[in-house]
Amino acid sequence: MLRVNQVKVKPGYSDADLKRSTANVLRIPEENIITLKIIRQSIDARKKPQIYYSYSVDVTVKEEEKVLRRFRGKENQVCKSQQQAYRFPKPGKNILKKPILIVGTGPAGLFCGYFLALHGYRPILLERGKCVEERRRDVRAFWETGRLAPDSNVQFGEGGAGTFSDGKLNTLVKDKDGRNRIVLETFVKFGAKERICYEAKPHIGTDVLCDVVKRMRDEIIRLGGQVRFESQVTEIELEQGHVTGAVVNGGERIACEQLVAAIGHSARDTFAMLHKKQIPMEAKAFAVGLRVEHPQSMINESQYGMPEAGSLEAAPYKVAAKAKNGRGVYSFCMCPGGYVVNASSESGHTAVNGMSYSGRDGKNANSAIIVTVTPEDFGAEGPLAGIAFQRRLEQRAYEVGGGKIPVQRYVDFKRQVLCGSLNICGSLNTENAVGKESPLSEHSTEALPVPSENAVMEASFLPQCKGQYQWGDVSKILPAECNTAIVEGMEAFSAQIKGFNRSDACLSGVESRTSSPVRILRDDGLQSQIRGLYPCGEGAGYAGGIVSAAMDGIRVAEQIAAEFQPGNMETEPWEI
Repeated sequence: MLRVNQVKVKPGYSDADLKRSTANVLRIPEENIITLKIIRQSIDARKKPQIYYSYSVDVTVKEEEKVLRRFRGKENQVCKSQQQAYRFPKPGKNILKKPILIVGTGPAGLFCGYFLALHGYRPILLERGKCVEERRRDVRAFWETGRLAPDSNVQFGEGGAGTFSDGKLNTLVKDKDGRNRIVLETFVKFGAKERICYEAKPHIGTDVLCDVVKRMRDEIIRLGGQVRFESQVTEIELEQGHVTGAVVNGGERIACEQLVAAIGHSARDTFAMLHKKQIPMEAKAFAVGLRVEHPQSMINESQYGMPEAGSLEAAPYKVAAKAKNGRGVYSFCMCPGGYVVNASSESGHTAVNGMSYSGRDGKNANSAIIVTVTPEDFGAEGPLAGIAFQRRLEQRAYEVGGGKIPVQRYVDFKRQVLCGSLNICGSLNTENAVGKESPLSEHSTEALPVPSENAVMEASFLPQCKGQYQWGDVSKILPAECNTAIVEGMEAFSAQIKGFNRSDACLSGVESRTSSPVRILRDDGLQSQIRGLYPCGEGAGYAGGIVSAAMDGIRVAEQIAAEFQPGNMETEPWEI
């Protein structure tokens, strides 16, 4: 089989067009191509608005060796395919006597559970939140009314925090063992579009991902596993440095010897419990910032050379810079045609995230513009200092927005940040905002005061939010050095994307849940110093997105399987 790179076709192409272009690259008749499979797709927009898809394909052809000899010295274009097939390890010698417990059903827990169930291990998955069907209703009710369900929201529930995002599936993790591809193929198996296996920046979309998660749960159950909702692990039990069980909801005890802690990055009470049990962990660097919104047509114009995407999807972007104070500032979780969502999980705190549906057909583009923070910024010491830092930011965001998503035009945010740092002007003059009204947010129930007059004059679009929003002074949320870095970044990014620093760009906050502020330490065998405890996924500090978390879940499943084989496990929990 041959790998053929740089096969170009125009948007709206047919299968016949792709085959013809591949044959042209190989300089062979089309009928000599026996099979063709797309491996990678990217967009070539170097000559806007002339846009092309560029493909890598695997083909079988007649007289393969003869064709291959023709491209000696040009292996970057045509070479032998080295596609790595994924293989799950053979079971180890030890026999499991008690069930494997998996705490959390985000991508790490879900994929760990699925691959264990697929190979006969019958795991028990424990989820503090609700099943995805009920969770969707709770999230919708929160966005419409502001009433928060503490254990069923954008952060907690089946599917994890990534369920209410864009469902982005790109990762920078190296894939020499084929785990990345098997994750994507598993998503396809349970309902995602096949194109996610070859797109350069694949995504599922919140609407489709919810259905995929449910189908994976149903398959785990069909294979003999259990998935239990509204089942929070409130304590783990230890004996002589080994896990012996878990307590659920403060009363029910489940005996186990292997416990996978795939708890997610927002399980703050669970982190506190593990710290109290003296599980080795440490504070780690992460990033905080604000969501920025622009008209999607502006992003399309910059990336494609035309305001309408046409047969192309809404254009994404990725930008990065280094501020004068040495901090990295960059875009994160970019959502083409998406919404800013209220992603809070604690009363009196506001956190935001970005979300797109599979069609990516919203009017605005949004991404987080975030700044790196380290334990030195947290204002305290200890493993949980980053959590306390997050909470302070989220409390400020709640106060600035009066419990709603606080939003500010970039012109006003920039004025506040620069005036504050240079000490040449006072606080924001809010006289222009008094007594005036702007059109209502999709979910607003009252008229909102508009930003300053200059921003109003230039404003051509409104925020696109899931959850009520309120104009406010967003510059009061983050530390001054983070605000300064964001302004420098916004100005620098305008050199890459014209209009990125436009006055009427909308900033909202606070983006505080980019990754876990804690790392639960583990060894090369993926276990904690406490034997039988497997810290896993993004919450434990070993992943940074849906795919990398799912891959880490698979790694943990492999590690357990390589040591144990399924046995006559005790699957009935017993009461304390």
